[in-house]
Amino acid sequence: MDVLDPVRLSERLRSAGLRATRPRVAVYQALADLGGHQAADDIYECVVATGARLSRTSVYNALDALEAARVVLLADAGPGRRLFEVGTTWHHHAVCRRCGQISDIACAVGEKPCLEPDDPDWGDIDEAQIIFRGVCAACRLKDVGEPR
Repeated sequence: MDVLDPVRLSERLRSAGLRATRPRVAVYQALADLGGHQAADDIYECVVATGARLSRTSVYNALDALEAARVVLLADAGPGRRLFEVGTTWHHHAVCRRCGQISDIACAVGEKPCLEPDDPDWGDIDEAQIIFRGVCAACRLKDVGEPR
């Protein structure tokens, strides 16, 4: 996770044409404090727990702005709630079929789109996401008593 300090966060937002507003900074800090892959409602609860007075709508709007500034990534883990994570480095995800754990997986290419379809009708692809699914090491350990 590549967390930005407040100065670099402000610079990054300004370079994306955005201001470093109190809601944006609070949402970014809450997501950084929570770590991992978080739903907007979980981020909202964390922000409110700090005593900040923000509406859910403000949290959703801040997440959209932070994603547009590319300081927060949408963590695609398949169907369900949208998940966000602090970061600026493009990567993929692995999801455990048993416990639901989500892990970051480095992109072999390192930048979007990583893959290009072999279809002439889709020549202008800007993003490809890979979701690996399987059983994580902790679940395998529970099954057999030792990692594979």
